[in-house]
Amino acid sequence: MWVSSEMKGIAEHCPKFDLFLPGHRLTSELYDKGQQPERFFAPDWFTFDCTKGTALPADQPDLAEIREKLVTAVKRRLMTSVPWGVLLSGGLDSSLIASIAVRLHREMLAEHEAKGDKDAEIQGMGMAQKVHTFSIGLEGSPDLAAARGVAEFLGTIHHEYTFTVQEGLDAVKDVIYHLETYDVTTVRASTPMYLMARKIRSLGIKMVLSGEGADEVYAGYLYFHKAPSARELHAETLRKLKDLHFFDCLRANKAPLSWGVEARFPFLDVDWLERAYTLDPTCKMASTHPEGKRMEKHILRAAFDDPDDPWLPKEVLWRQKEQFSDGVGYSWIDGLKEYAASKCSDRQLLKAAYKFPYNTPRTKEAYLVRDTFESHFPQQAARETVKYEASIACSTAVAVAWDEEFKKVALASNGEQSGRAVAGIHNAAYEDVLLSAQGKQ
Repeated sequence: MWVSSEMKGIAEHCPKFDLFLPGHRLTSELYDKGQQPERFFAPDWFTFDCTKGTALPADQPDLAEIREKLVTAVKRRLMTSVPWGVLLSGGLDSSLIASIAVRLHREMLAEHEAKGDKDAEIQGMGMAQKVHTFSIGLEGSPDLAAARGVAEFLGTIHHEYTFTVQEGLDAVKDVIYHLETYDVTTVRASTPMYLMARKIRSLGIKMVLSGEGADEVYAGYLYFHKAPSARELHAETLRKLKDLHFFDCLRANKAPLSWGVEARFPFLDVDWLERAYTLDPTCKMASTHPEGKRMEKHILRAAFDDPDDPWLPKEVLWRQKEQFSDGVGYSWIDGLKEYAASKCSDRQLLKAAYKFPYNTPRTKEAYLVRDTFESHFPQQAARETVKYEASIACSTAVAVAWDEEFKKVALASNGEQSGRAVAGIHNAAYEDVLLSAQGKQ
C-alpha cells in the first residue's frame, strides 16, 4: 500500500487509488482483514438530537461564550515561531479573525516587553511590531475596498495586491494541477489565492490565519436563506462541513502551500465546532427565522457587536456575504466564462458526454476546467476523487430542492455557483438568470 499527501505522488504508479478521508483511521488489523478505513471522529453533534433547546427567545445563545470560544481558537493557532499574517478579504469571517489576532498580538507583545525581551528576540519568535494582513482582487473590486477599511481600522501593515483577468487565466492550469480538482467554484476562488500566496511567501511570511469554515458552521451562504426548517438547516451545515476537504479547505490548504505558506483555520477548532453545533439551529436561520427575517450569520455578528469596544466597523460586521470568487471582482468570473466560451464550441459542449462520460460538464467553463484537469490526471481513479454534483451558489444537491424558485434558477443558470445566482437575496443578483428562471426574455 502506498500513501501520498497528494494524488500526483502516486497517480502514475498505481492503477487504483482513492482519498483517505478526514476523521478516519486505518490500523494494521483492519488492513490485514481487507477492511476500509474506519471513522474515529464522530462527535455527538453530528446528529440533530444533540442540539440544545427548542424554543426562542427563551433559549438565546450566550453571545459572550461564543465570542470567547472563537478568541481561544485564534489564540491556539498563534502558537508559532515563524513570521505570520492574516488573509483579509474584508468580509465578516476574515475580518473577525484579523481583529482577534490584532488584539492577541498586542497582548503577546506587552507580555514580552514586560519580560524585557528585545525587538530582535521578539522578531526571532516570528512576531513583528504589527500584524500583517493581505488581500487580493481586480482593480476596484469590493474585497479590496472593504479590506482596506478593515486594515485601517485595526492598524495592521496591509498588503494589497491586484491582478488582471489575464493573469488569472494564465494561472488556471497550474492551479488545477496543484489542487487536483475540476470543481469550478474551487478553481475560481483558488486562482486569486494562488497568486496572492506567491506574493506573501516573497515577503518571508510562512503562516497565515484564514476565515474558512464560518459559512458552513453558521449557515452563512446566501442559499441558506431558503432553509425550510431548523432540522434541514442543521443537516445541510453538517453536509457542508464534512465535505470541506473537497472544496474550501482544499483551496485554502493547497493554494497557499503550493508556495510554501501554511494556512490555519480558527473557525474549524474542535471546541468551537462543538459549541456551534450544540446550539439550537433555529438561531442560525435567516429569512425563515420564526421571529422575522435576519441577516445570515446573525448570531456570530451579534457576538462581536460591541459599541463600547468595537471589534469591527459596523458596515463590515453587517456586510452581506460575498463568496471569495465574487468578492475579488465580478469581472474575474465573467472573464473566465468568456475565455471558456472562446475555447469551447457549442458542438463540443453538446458532445461533452462522449468525451467525459463520468461527471459530464454542463457548461463551457466546466468543460475547460475538466479538460485541463484531465491533461494532468487522465486516470479514471483521478476523476473519482472529485466530488461533483448539481448545485448553485455553493449549495449541495439536497439543498436545491428546498425551494421551487431555487430549482428554476439552478436550471436556468446551468449550475451557476456565484452567490449572485440566489434570487431575491444577493444585492447584485444575475438579472439574466432570474429573468430566464421566470420564463422571460
